[in-house]
Amino acid sequence: MSKLLIVGTVAFDAIETPFGKTDKILGGAATYIGLSAANFNVPSAIVSVVGDDFPEEYLTMLQKKNIDTSAIEVVKGGKTFFWSGRYHNDLNSRDTLDTQLNVLADFNPVVPAEYKDSEIVMLGNLHPLVQLSVLEQMTTKPKLAVLDTMNFWMDNALEDLMKVIAEVDVITINDEEARQLSGEYSLVKAARAIEKMGPKYVVIKKGEHGALLFHNGQIFFAPALPLEEVFDPTGAGDTFAGGFTGYLTKTGDLSFENMKKAIIHASNLASFCVEKFGTERMQDLKREEVQKRLLQFRELTQFEIELS
Repeated sequence: MSKLLIVGTVAFDAIETPFGKTDKILGGAATYIGLSAANFNVPSAIVSVVGDDFPEEYLTMLQKKNIDTSAIEVVKGGKTFFWSGRYHNDLNSRDTLDTQLNVLADFNPVVPAEYKDSEIVMLGNLHPLVQLSVLEQMTTKPKLAVLDTMNFWMDNALEDLMKVIAEVDVITINDEEARQLSGEYSLVKAARAIEKMGPKYVVIKKGEHGALLFHNGQIFFAPALPLEEVFDPTGAGDTFAGGFTGYLTKTGDLSFENMKKAIIHASNLASFCVEKFGTERMQDLKREEVQKRLLQFRELTQFEIELS
């Protein structure tokens, strides 16, 4: 079976939404990606860094999900990356209350030897040069390199970001970021412009309004499942990325047709993430729940129509 290499933050979050608030809880892009991809039982490893304030029980939980944590560096005397945010009533916008880079400020990722030939690499949201350094450590070129990024890097490290974008096969960003990166308001034009920067596939996430997949003039749309309750959207995009790469790692099929299925699996898993605070829902997710909701997705999107 193929291997999945995941690079990103393993962190603490403190979250406030209209439905409540948390103290420090487990978070970080790589954490969500790993927990989501674990649903496909693929060999995966997380490359990240934490301080010695990071509980051993969290690492044990990841290991029980068949995630290799040997490349999560633990810095003695260091503090783990911390983010705190407050969501507005619509849950689509938020204010960052506090960001403490801590050990992440000096993070130099080291890819474990047994994962330097990983077929799929998922570059979670980090400084573009850190993402690029991971690709440079690979002994064989990945069959699929997937990049997630955000508007912060577009504002503060655009030149470096363009370098790493040129080296990847897939980029996943939200609609606002796609417009900023491309300078185009139309998402169709935006995707076309971003493809010219290097990626063969562009995934534009639209939160509760679904996701779009673009490739060489072809477009696929996957809806988001309408949910009765959404408690916390933190990590939903990373959960989506984990579902996308996890499914592709398991199937080994990188065709556009199979990527459509990957988008559905990704949307499905992201729909669970938002139902509880932080990673809580993803830690306890059962296979039966995932399968049942996949059927709901199918019923949501299937229809017959007669053309006269």
